Amino acid sequence: MKEGGSGGLAAPLRGLGRVGVWTYQLDLQPASVARETAAELEELGFGSIWVSDSVRRELFSNVSLILGATRNLSVATGIANIYSRDALTMAAGQKTIAEAFPGRFVLGLGVGHRLAVEGIRGRHYGPPLATMRQYLESMAKAPYQGPEPSTGAPTILAALGPKMIELGRDLADGIHPYHTTPQHTKAARQLLGDGAFLAPEQPVVFETDAGRARAIARSRLKNTLTQPNYLRNLARLGFSDDDLSGIGSDHLIDSLVAWGSAEAVFGRIREHLDAGADHVAVQVLVPDDRVLPIDQWRALARALSQFDATEVSR
Repeated sequence: MKEGGSGGLAAPLRGLGRVGVWTYQLDLQPASVARETAAELEELGFGSIWVSDSVRRELFSNVSLILGATRNLSVATGIANIYSRDALTMAAGQKTIAEAFPGRFVLGLGVGHRLAVEGIRGRHYGPPLATMRQYLESMAKAPYQGPEPSTGAPTILAALGPKMIELGRDLADGIHPYHTTPQHTKAARQLLGDGAFLAPEQPVVFETDAGRARAIARSRLKNTLTQPNYLRNLARLGFSDDDLSGIGSDHLIDSLVAWGSAEAVFGRIREHLDAGADHVAVQVLVPDDRVLPIDQWRALARALSQFDATEVSR
């Protein structure tokens, strides 16, 4: 399963660049608009777009739609839920896309949340670590008779706790933590060592008024604060019961969500990079996801271009 090895990161992982766009807002647009927007994000200089499994567009179809609308942009899944496809289907889908778009696809896998898996998908939710381990082993053994990808097909895991991080190191090519902090990035890098890929997601709000910025952040983090795996991870990071109760303390919101000017947002991105991240997937939070945050993406691209290239690409 591991693609990088001692020779360094696999080509698709390097192709993500140092900063990418994490979004499901494209899923809410007609396909023609999604294709046009993906092409503009590529022109703005972003190396990648991250899309997720959901009750919106089918994930692999969505990946192909974006890849087909761009020339060099990479696409990663954050994440493909292992309960949505059996291991053979997941492996075949991964290799099909990776072969069709060489060096431009990274598969991120995750176990999701019990409520969604059992309530929406109608599947039994097993022990996360054991279930993911068995799934990866089944993917590695899955038969596939189509053309193999010429640049490899790397896999990374949604991981927060130490054991899942280690599984991402040992049986995959790295991890994609969601809604964490630079402190978590630093700890994850220590567990991963130098060889595995580390790509945290970072939510941001382009709003300089503290009250409005935190209100937007809370509207999107309310589900995070009901999920046991997120709460356990935040407790490990030192947040108190008071921080985690209700709508979350200002300290918690400010730690999870970077808000303010584009320059302030990039400051948080740089904290992750300094803590050992290979890549940061930036999710722009807005009051209404049906409205594409294109102005915010443009502002982020301008801010990134002002910094020395060695800080945002390598």
